[in-house]
Amino acid sequence: MAIERKEIGSIWLKIRENDDSKAFELFFFQLSSRLIKFSVFYLHNQEAAEEIVSDVFTNLWINRKKLAHVQNVESYLYIAVKNQSLNYIKKYSNIHLVSLDDSELEFVDPWCPQKEVERRELIFLMDQAIESLPQQCKIIFRLVKEDGLKYKEVAEILNVSPKTVHTQLYRAMKKLNTVMQPYNKESNVPFFSGLSVIMLFLFNFITS
Repeated sequence: MAIERKEIGSIWLKIRENDDSKAFELFFFQLSSRLIKFSVFYLHNQEAAEEIVSDVFTNLWINRKKLAHVQNVESYLYIAVKNQSLNYIKKYSNIHLVSLDDSELEFVDPWCPQKEVERRELIFLMDQAIESLPQQCKIIFRLVKEDGLKYKEVAEILNVSPKTVHTQLYRAMKKLNTVMQPYNKESNVPFFSGLSVIMLFLFNFITS
Protein backbone atom coordinates (compact mmCIF):
# COMPACT_ATOMS: atom_id res chain seq x y z
CA MET A 1 0.00 0.00 0.00
CA ALA A 2 1.51 3.32 -1.11
CA ILE A 3 1.51 6.29 1.24
CA GLU A 4 1.55 9.97 0.34
CA ARG A 5 4.39 12.18 1.44
CA LYS A 6 2.08 14.19 3.69
CA GLU A 7 1.32 11.00 5.64
CA ILE A 8 4.97 10.21 6.39
CA GLY A 9 5.02 12.44 9.49
CA SER A 10 2.00 10.75 11.08
CA ILE A 11 3.38 7.29 10.33
CA TRP A 12 6.71 8.25 11.87
CA LEU A 13 4.83 9.37 15.00
CA LYS A 14 3.14 5.95 15.24
CA ILE A 15 6.51 4.25 14.94
CA ARG A 16 8.16 6.48 17.51
CA GLU A 17 5.38 6.75 20.06
CA ASN A 18 3.48 3.47 19.67
CA ASP A 19 6.25 1.07 18.58
CA ASP A 20 4.05 0.25 15.58
CA SER A 21 5.94 -2.43 13.64
CA LYS A 22 3.31 -2.56 10.88
CA ALA A 23 3.71 1.16 10.30
CA PHE A 24 7.48 0.71 10.23
CA GLU A 25 7.17 -2.06 7.63
CA LEU A 26 5.01 0.20 5.46
CA PHE A 27 7.50 3.02 6.00
CA PHE A 28 10.37 0.81 4.88
CA PHE A 29 8.70 -0.39 1.70
CA GLN A 30 7.64 3.16 0.82
CA LEU A 31 11.10 4.73 1.10
CA SER A 32 13.73 2.00 0.78
CA SER A 33 13.88 1.82 -3.03
CA ARG A 34 14.42 5.59 -3.35
CA LEU A 35 17.09 5.55 -0.65
CA ILE A 36 18.88 2.64 -2.30
CA LYS A 37 18.91 4.51 -5.60
CA PHE A 38 20.23 7.58 -3.77
CA SER A 39 23.06 5.55 -2.24
CA VAL A 40 23.91 4.08 -5.65
CA PHE A 41 24.53 7.64 -6.89
CA TYR A 42 27.57 7.64 -4.60
CA LEU A 43 28.64 3.99 -4.59
CA HIS A 44 27.68 2.65 -8.04
CA ASN A 45 27.14 -0.61 -6.19
CA GLN A 46 23.62 -1.97 -5.73
CA GLU A 47 24.44 -4.61 -3.13
CA ALA A 48 26.38 -2.21 -0.89
CA ALA A 49 23.59 0.38 -1.20
CA GLU A 50 20.98 -2.16 -0.13
CA GLU A 51 23.07 -3.09 2.93
CA ILE A 52 23.52 0.56 3.90
CA VAL A 53 19.80 1.34 3.62
CA SER A 54 18.96 -1.78 5.60
CA ASP A 55 21.39 -0.71 8.35
CA VAL A 56 19.95 2.83 8.40
CA PHE A 57 16.40 1.52 8.85
CA THR A 58 17.53 -0.95 11.50
CA ASN A 59 19.18 1.86 13.45
CA LEU A 60 16.07 3.99 13.01
CA TRP A 61 13.93 1.31 14.62
CA ILE A 62 16.39 0.62 17.44
CA ASN A 63 16.84 4.31 18.27
CA ARG A 64 13.27 5.46 17.57
CA LYS A 65 12.69 6.58 21.17
CA LYS A 66 15.78 8.78 21.04
CA LEU A 67 14.72 10.52 17.84
CA ALA A 68 11.80 12.59 19.12
CA HIS A 69 13.59 15.71 17.85
CA VAL A 70 13.42 14.44 14.25
CA GLN A 71 10.49 16.15 12.55
CA ASN A 72 11.32 15.52 8.87
CA VAL A 73 12.23 11.86 9.02
CA GLU A 74 12.51 11.57 5.24
CA SER A 75 15.32 14.14 5.15
CA TYR A 76 16.87 12.47 8.19
CA LEU A 77 17.01 9.14 6.33
CA TYR A 78 18.51 10.69 3.20
CA ILE A 79 21.22 12.36 5.30
CA ALA A 80 21.95 9.11 7.16
CA VAL A 81 22.21 7.18 3.89
CA LYS A 82 24.48 9.84 2.40
CA ASN A 83 26.80 9.76 5.42
CA GLN A 84 26.92 5.96 5.48
CA SER A 85 27.64 5.89 1.76
CA LEU A 86 30.51 8.36 2.11
CA ASN A 87 31.89 6.35 5.04
CA TYR A 88 31.74 3.22 2.90
CA ILE A 89 33.70 4.94 0.13
CA LYS A 90 36.37 6.02 2.63
CA LYS A 91 36.59 2.51 4.08
CA TYR A 92 36.81 0.74 0.73
CA SER A 93 38.43 3.49 -1.34
CA ASN A 94 41.02 1.03 -2.67
CA ILE A 95 38.31 -1.20 -4.16
CA HIS A 96 36.94 -0.59 -7.64
CA LEU A 97 33.18 -0.45 -7.30
CA VAL A 98 31.13 -1.95 -10.10
CA SER A 99 27.43 -1.38 -10.63
CA LEU A 100 25.41 -4.55 -10.15
CA ASP A 101 22.28 -3.17 -11.77
CA ASP A 102 20.72 -5.54 -14.25
CA SER A 103 18.75 -4.29 -17.20
CA GLU A 104 15.05 -4.92 -16.79
CA LEU A 105 13.19 -6.95 -19.36
CA GLU A 106 11.20 -4.64 -21.57
CA PHE A 107 7.90 -5.40 -23.24
CA VAL A 108 7.86 -4.49 -26.94
CA ASP A 109 4.55 -3.81 -28.60
CA PRO A 110 4.21 -6.54 -31.27
CA TRP A 111 2.08 -4.24 -33.41
CA CYS A 112 4.75 -1.56 -33.71
CA PRO A 113 8.09 -2.92 -32.44
CA GLN A 114 10.23 -0.39 -34.32
CA LYS A 115 8.63 2.63 -32.66
CA GLU A 116 8.87 0.98 -29.26
CA VAL A 117 12.57 0.24 -29.79
CA GLU A 118 13.19 3.84 -30.88
CA ARG A 119 11.28 5.12 -27.86
CA ARG A 120 13.36 2.96 -25.53
CA GLU A 121 16.56 4.12 -27.20
CA LEU A 122 15.60 7.73 -26.57
CA ILE A 123 14.78 6.99 -22.93
CA PHE A 124 18.21 5.36 -22.65
CA LEU A 125 19.87 8.41 -24.23
CA MET A 126 18.05 10.68 -21.79
CA ASP A 127 19.20 8.57 -18.85
CA GLN A 128 22.77 8.59 -20.18
CA ALA A 129 22.60 12.38 -20.50
CA ILE A 130 21.54 12.61 -16.85
CA GLU A 131 24.35 10.26 -15.82
CA SER A 132 26.88 12.48 -17.67
CA LEU A 133 26.09 15.41 -15.38
CA PRO A 134 28.56 16.31 -12.60
CA GLN A 135 27.79 14.25 -9.50
CA GLN A 136 26.21 16.99 -7.36
CA CYS A 137 24.23 18.27 -10.34
CA LYS A 138 22.98 14.75 -11.12
CA ILE A 139 22.00 13.99 -7.54
CA ILE A 140 20.09 17.27 -7.19
CA PHE A 141 18.29 16.71 -10.49
CA ARG A 142 17.16 13.21 -9.51
CA LEU A 143 16.13 14.18 -5.97
CA VAL A 144 14.02 17.10 -7.20
CA LYS A 145 12.65 15.77 -10.50
CA GLU A 146 12.40 12.04 -9.75
CA ASP A 147 11.93 11.81 -5.98
CA GLY A 148 9.86 14.97 -5.76
CA LEU A 149 11.78 16.55 -2.89
CA LYS A 150 11.61 20.29 -2.27
CA TYR A 151 14.62 22.57 -2.75
CA LYS A 152 14.87 23.14 1.01
CA GLU A 153 14.83 19.39 1.72
CA VAL A 154 17.52 18.69 -0.89
CA ALA A 155 19.62 21.53 0.52
CA GLU A 156 19.38 20.00 4.00
CA ILE A 157 20.22 16.51 2.76
CA LEU A 158 23.30 17.63 0.81
CA ASN A 159 24.31 20.34 3.29
CA VAL A 160 24.20 23.11 0.70
CA SER A 161 22.11 26.27 0.34
CA PRO A 162 18.72 26.29 -1.45
CA LYS A 163 20.31 28.74 -3.91
CA THR A 164 22.93 26.12 -4.77
CA VAL A 165 20.17 23.60 -5.39
CA HIS A 166 18.41 26.05 -7.71
CA THR A 167 21.65 26.86 -9.57
CA GLN A 168 22.64 23.22 -10.01
CA LEU A 169 19.16 22.29 -11.21
CA TYR A 170 19.26 25.14 -13.71
CA ARG A 171 22.62 23.90 -15.03
CA ALA A 172 21.34 20.34 -15.26
CA MET A 173 18.27 21.33 -17.26
CA LYS A 174 20.29 23.58 -19.54
CA LYS A 175 22.82 20.84 -20.29
CA LEU A 176 20.16 18.18 -20.82
CA ASN A 177 18.29 20.47 -23.17
CA THR A 178 21.50 21.01 -25.18
CA VAL A 179 22.47 17.34 -25.23
CA MET A 180 19.06 16.10 -26.34
CA GLN A 181 18.35 18.83 -28.88
CA PRO A 182 19.97 17.01 -31.87
CA TYR A 183 17.91 13.88 -31.16
CA ASN A 184 14.78 15.98 -30.91
CA LYS A 185 15.36 17.34 -34.43
CA GLU A 186 16.12 13.91 -35.91
CA SER A 187 13.45 11.88 -34.16
CA ASN A 188 9.93 11.29 -35.41
CA VAL A 189 8.93 9.35 -32.30
CA PRO A 190 5.77 10.87 -30.72
CA PHE A 191 7.06 10.15 -27.21
CA PHE A 192 10.10 12.33 -27.73
CA SER A 193 8.14 15.35 -28.81
CA GLY A 194 6.15 14.97 -25.58
CA LEU A 195 9.37 14.66 -23.62
CA SER A 196 10.68 17.84 -25.21
CA VAL A 197 7.56 19.71 -24.13
CA ILE A 198 8.08 18.46 -20.58
CA MET A 199 11.76 19.43 -20.64
CA LEU A 200 10.89 22.90 -21.97
CA PHE A 201 8.25 23.34 -19.26
CA LEU A 202 10.69 22.38 -16.51
CA PHE A 203 13.39 24.58 -17.98
CA ASN A 204 11.06 27.58 -18.15
CA PHE A 205 9.79 26.88 -14.61
CA ILE A 206 13.17 26.93 -12.89
CA THR A 207 14.40 29.97 -14.80
CA SER A 208 11.31 32.09 -14.16
